[in-house]
Amino acid sequence: MGIANQVIKAAEDIQHGVEERLTVLWDEIKEWQQDNHFITSGYRPESNSYRKSVASLRYIHNETVNIYSHLIGTIYSVIASVVLYFTLKPRYETATLEDVAVFSCFFFGSTACLGMSATYHLISNHSSSVSKFGNHLDYVGIVFMIWGSFIPSIYYGFSTEPALIRRYWTMITTIGAGTALVAISPQFRTPKWRPFRAAMFVAMGLSAIVPVLHGLELFGQAEMEKSMALRWMLAQGMFYILGAVIYAARVPERLAPGRFDIWGSSHQIFHVLVLTAAATHLTGLLRAFDYRHGKGNVMPVGVFDGAPAWLRR
Repeated sequence: MGIANQVIKAAEDIQHGVEERLTVLWDEIKEWQQDNHFITSGYRPESNSYRKSVASLRYIHNETVNIYSHLIGTIYSVIASVVLYFTLKPRYETATLEDVAVFSCFFFGSTACLGMSATYHLISNHSSSVSKFGNHLDYVGIVFMIWGSFIPSIYYGFSTEPALIRRYWTMITTIGAGTALVAISPQFRTPKWRPFRAAMFVAMGLSAIVPVLHGLELFGQAEMEKSMALRWMLAQGMFYILGAVIYAARVPERLAPGRFDIWGSSHQIFHVLVLTAAATHLTGLLRAFDYRHGKGNVMPVGVFDGAPAWLRR
């Protein structure tokens, strides 16, 4: 056997060894897998197999927390949506399918976001092409989450102004569509665009400032705190922004490379804060729902006038 063949054989043996190990180091993963060099170990090698990627649910690696945090969140979101479907409308005689529709937007957004995120992190080691596709799902899911949170908040905050509701719904839908288009561009997923990714999603979320300020002008702070559960909405926004800042700064792993490979990395903290923000927002929506219908003699907003009859009942 020639020297060249021996070198090739040795390289193949090394590659095979890497593929057989459950987790490998930063220097051993493919270039397309390298995103955060402060995470130095716990990587799953390229699998080229959905079965192998899914099998990684059975052992600990540096994506375990990212996967399970949002997988469990997805399951909870689905269960909560079913429970609330059977309790929202009967809760008050004045409740209508408009309430169900706007809450459905919230649960669609949260379920899509968390489900797409868990899926991406699970299959991210499959191959370059599959990872890119999953990454696009992840980013689009964030857009759905922001959009789905915006819809019911505007509905309850402007329940006496259906024209304004439609206007602000159109605004967030347009901004969301534009954000999604940018998010799926190839260069957007590269490491150097990490701060811009965080900033863009934060900017989309901060667009809610426009209707909030408008509502404060029209109705006053006391009414907005009740009708929109404003304090809960602000708390939710702070959780999202804090998570985005930590994600972009890569803290704490930047301060101690290798120490937070499996537990406590910035991306994991971001995931937990997303769950916290979603739970906070849902609490606020339920308070806004109770305030609106607890007053009695509440008429439908009429925001769906012109929509199918079943949606206006």
